[in-house]
Amino acid sequence: MRELTAHPFAVNVFAAQERAEPDPAVVDAVDAVLAPLRRELGLPEPVRDGPLVPPYPLDDLLEVVAAERVPVFSFTFGIPPFEAIREAGARILGTATSVAEAAELEQAGVDAIVAQGSEAGGHRGTFDPGAGLPLVGTLALVPQVVDRVDVPVIAAGGIADGRGVAAALVLGAEGAQIGTAFLPCPETGIPDMYKRAVLEAGDAETVVSSSQTGRPARMIRTPLVGELERSGVPFAPYPAQGALVYDFWLAAAELDRAELRLLLAGQATALARSLPAGELVAAIAAETTAALA
Repeated sequence: MRELTAHPFAVNVFAAQERAEPDPAVVDAVDAVLAPLRRELGLPEPVRDGPLVPPYPLDDLLEVVAAERVPVFSFTFGIPPFEAIREAGARILGTATSVAEAAELEQAGVDAIVAQGSEAGGHRGTFDPGAGLPLVGTLALVPQVVDRVDVPVIAAGGIADGRGVAAALVLGAEGAQIGTAFLPCPETGIPDMYKRAVLEAGDAETVVSSSQTGRPARMIRTPLVGELERSGVPFAPYPAQGALVYDFWLAAAELDRAELRLLLAGQATALARSLPAGELVAAIAAETTAALA
């Protein structure tokens, strides 16, 4: 990153979480649901002869962030130890999906809180999804978090143009975090099929599902997602569920079939534009100024 820019950048990590091997009965149930689709695609039956879950070197990642004096450090799925990173000079951002989580983040000493509304694409930042999934919309969540904490709040979820940014600022946020709107940009590293799927999704349904990774995430409802959701089978915990469907993701790349791939996206896909990232930022800034005026 430092070879590419002299400007500040951020590093984001998933906070520590349980990464247990799944129950064999759950693995068998998921494989049974997917067996007809595998035969239809000509995919071989999966061979499950080893652990599905690789170790997650969170401590090593945090050590690198501190040693490299990363300017901005952000995280989700809880609160990792970040004292050494703070001492190295980083600004710290944590993700909250509820007022209670925001209060925990403030107590932990973060510099700002990303309030992630339920419209947001990608994984829900919920600390403990097993305790129930908070699905509070951005419009309701942001002002409640602003009223509860004294640190700056950044609004996330369903924001894709200047109108959304202006709304976030009026609600009391200091800024907005935007994800889905940038997916079609040429600078992103996702495959072209993924970009096309976002642009063509329009107002297509997205769903919060654990069917692709084992942890709740908002994604475009594809046939692969629908098949697993309709089956009613339990899903393996994060990230083992991703290993169970990984062959479909590989097939998607080989067959250019986006419907077989994990397509993380928020509820604002209809607002996505195919622009270079710099032009998109400039457009959103101009739209924000106009909306506030």
